[in-house]
Amino acid sequence: MTIGIIGSGAMGAGIAQVVAAAGHEVHLLDQSAAALDKARASIGANLRKLAEKGKLTAEAAEAAIARLHPTTAMPDFADCGLVIEAIVEDLAVKQQVFKQVESLVPADCILASNTSSLAITAIAAACQRPERFIGIHFFNPAPLMQLVEVIPAVQTRTGLAEEIRALVASWGKRPVLAQDTPGFIVNRVARPFYGEAIRILEEGIADIATIDWALTELGGFRMGPFALMDFIGHDVNYRVTESVFNAFFYDPRYRPSFTQRRLFEAGYYGRKAGRGFYDYAPGATQPEPNRDPALGQRVLHRVLAMLINEAAEALHLRVASATDLELAMTTGVNYPKGLLAWADELGPATVLATLDGLYHDYHEDRYRASVLLRRLATSNQRVLSA
Repeated sequence: MTIGIIGSGAMGAGIAQVVAAAGHEVHLLDQSAAALDKARASIGANLRKLAEKGKLTAEAAEAAIARLHPTTAMPDFADCGLVIEAIVEDLAVKQQVFKQVESLVPADCILASNTSSLAITAIAAACQRPERFIGIHFFNPAPLMQLVEVIPAVQTRTGLAEEIRALVASWGKRPVLAQDTPGFIVNRVARPFYGEAIRILEEGIADIATIDWALTELGGFRMGPFALMDFIGHDVNYRVTESVFNAFFYDPRYRPSFTQRRLFEAGYYGRKAGRGFYDYAPGATQPEPNRDPALGQRVLHRVLAMLINEAAEALHLRVASATDLELAMTTGVNYPKGLLAWADELGPATVLATLDGLYHDYHEDRYRASVLLRRLATSNQRVLSA
């Protein structure tokens, strides 16, 4: 199968590398010839570096590079069996692009978007044959990240999601199936990791260094929420939070914070800007955490209860299966264990008590417990056996 990729930025180039290495001829499209040259050089360098490390042969690397065909002409997609779009997160722009693509590709060509925040159904609605449209959401950097979310639209034909899931698995990735709801799995379930950490900071319970220390040293997360937001970039992380909040009809569980918005407005995007929650200027002194175990556990359990609640609610609303929810969070954002398994380890009743305590203190719908979690706590059942 020949695959077309629209957009040669970081995501588009990364996806092109994945599918070329998997043996597909690839047409990589961009309006800018300079951007295409940069992408091709980057892909070539990455593949040759993998060969130097012994992760593939030099012959395989060169063959993959030869299968990559940069182009500025969309009619070159005429022989494609699959086209994946990886351009700006703008619904109108994506719809317009797919209207053009659909008129050029074969009738059986599958159309897919790599969007992380827009409704697959809304993009598909612009197509004459929306039944062949689907979401294929890679994580950045695509060649390294194993998780891929596969999201059928309302219009997607029966069976296509499983076909794509099998195809993605053949690329060496670990696909999960998600409903077309805001944030899909990862960007939905992970919101409290950032939002509740900021809330704890805003209330003066603990500072950024202490919160990051509690989540990493006591919780086992690879990065604390503030270090991770700085790493992702507030231009990206804040926009995703805002997008999910809007898409959920302003549900307070996903409400953005003014603290992060101010960083975004100031251009303090994090590592790439030299300043975010932390100061990354040369010679800057980083704050020391308060390593009080009691404070650390208080912070950890509050964030963890919110994460578990979000995962339980996603399971209750059938956003994804329990297996896919666990795989998504351990593979997509490298959580130390699946949130549903973590709920069983702590006990649903313990998690519920934390959430109910927060709701009692704040009387905010933000802290409402999932009906599934409450049901399991009451019946003394395990989440993964529900």
